[in-house]
Amino acid sequence: MWNRPRFDLKVRLTLRVAAISAACFAAISAYFLVTADSAAHARIDGIAAIVAKTLELQQGKVQWVASPRSDFPNLDPVSAHVMTPGLCLGFRSPSGDMLQRFCSGAPAPASPPPQAFAAFYRSLFDPGREAARPVIVRGTKLGETVVSVDPAVQTAEAWHEAGRLMIALAIALPLLCALVYAALARALRPTRMIGNGLERIAAGDLTTRLPPFDLAELSAIRDVFNHLAESLDTALAERSELTRKLIALQDEERRHLARELHDEFGQSLAAIRALAASARQTAAQDCPGLLGECDSIARTATGMMETLRGALFRLRPPDVDELGLVASLEGLVSGWNGRSRGQTRYDIRFDGAFESVPASVSANLYRIVQEALTNAAKHAGATSVSLHLTMAESEIALAIEDDGRPNEAAVKSGMGLLGMRERVAALRGRLSFETGPHGSALRVSIPLAAADRQALEHAA
Repeated sequence: MWNRPRFDLKVRLTLRVAAISAACFAAISAYFLVTADSAAHARIDGIAAIVAKTLELQQGKVQWVASPRSDFPNLDPVSAHVMTPGLCLGFRSPSGDMLQRFCSGAPAPASPPPQAFAAFYRSLFDPGREAARPVIVRGTKLGETVVSVDPAVQTAEAWHEAGRLMIALAIALPLLCALVYAALARALRPTRMIGNGLERIAAGDLTTRLPPFDLAELSAIRDVFNHLAESLDTALAERSELTRKLIALQDEERRHLARELHDEFGQSLAAIRALAASARQTAAQDCPGLLGECDSIARTATGMMETLRGALFRLRPPDVDELGLVASLEGLVSGWNGRSRGQTRYDIRFDGAFESVPASVSANLYRIVQEALTNAAKHAGATSVSLHLTMAESEIALAIEDDGRPNEAAVKSGMGLLGMRERVAALRGRLSFETGPHGSALRVSIPLAAADRQALEHAA
C-alpha cells in the first residue's frame, strides 16, 4: 500500500497562510502597478491636451496680429511649466514629420530596477507609449502634439513603488509566519496530549482520560475519546469475565474428561493387561503357540496406558495451588525433557518470588507454558527451548524462545495460540509471537494489578 508523506499540521497551516498572504501582497502590488501606469498615462494625456490647446491659441494669435511673425509651433512657453524628468514634448505635422521636439534629461536612478522586473513591466504595461492630441484651428488640422515619458524613468518609478511593497512583504511575511506558527503551536498543544492518550489506549491502559480543553473542537474530541475509553474498558471487562468463565468451564470439562478416562478407559486397559497375563498362563500350559499373541496384547495395553497417562497429564495437570507455580513448571519441563529423549533440550529459569501469585493466575500461566511447549514440539523442530519467567514490580513477564523454524501460519491458525491469547486477555495482559531466521519467540506480559483483580474475581 502506498504511504503518503506526512507533514506537521502547524507547518502546513503556516505555509498556507504564507501562500495566501503572499498572494494578497502580489495582488496589492499588481493593483499599485496598474494604478501607477494608469496615472502616468492620464498625466501625459493631460499634458498633451494642454500643449495642443496652447498651440491652438498660438495659431489664433498669429492670425489676429496684423504683421505676425511666423514662429508656430513654439513649445518653449509650455515646456517651462510641464516638463518633468524623462518627459518629451513634440509637434508632428499632418505628413508625419516631427517639426519640433523637447526632452528633459533623466538622472540615473539611485537603485535601478532589476532586469527581470524591467522586462516583466515592459511586457505588461508598454512604458514610453505616446499620447497624441490634434491641433485644430477653424476646422483645419494643423498637426498633433506628442507627449511621452522615457521608458526607463517610468519603469524606475514603478519599481520604486513596488519595491516598497516588497520590502514590507519581506519584513511582514516572516513575522506573520512566526506569529501564526506560535499561535497554532499553542492552540494545537492539546493534540499531543490526545496522541499520548491514544498511545496509552493502544497499549491497553483503558483508564486513560483526557482533561477539558479550551477549544470547542478539541473538547468534542475529548468527550468522544473518554466515552470510547469507558466503553472499551467496560467491553473488555465483560469479555474478560466471559473468557474467565469459559476457561474455567474448559478446565472443569478437562478434569471431568480426565476422570472419565482414568476411571473407565484406565480400568479397561488394566483389565486387558490382567486378562492377557491370565491368558498367557493358560496358554503356557495348554497352547504354547498363543504365548506370542498374549505378549503382544500385553505390550499394546501397556503402550496405551502410557499414552493415556500422557493425555491425563495434559488434561489434568498437577495441582498448581498445592505444588506452587515454580515446582509445577519445573515438573512440566522435566517431563518434556524425558519425552524428547535428548532430541530437544528444555530449560527454565525464574527471576523473582512467585509464592504470592494467585492460584488462578498460576494455573493460567501453567496452561500457557504447556501450550507453548506443545506448539514448539509440533511445529518448530527445535533443538533448544528456553523459558524465562520474571516477577517485576508491576508485571509478570514470560518469554519462551526456541531455535527452530516454525511454520508461522500453522502456529497462528491453530487453536493453541488462540487459547493462549484468550487466557492472556482474561488477565488484561499482552501477548506477542515473533519468528525469525534463528527461531521464534513468544512473550507474555501480565500486569500485577490485573492478576490481583483476577484473584478477587476467582475468589468471588
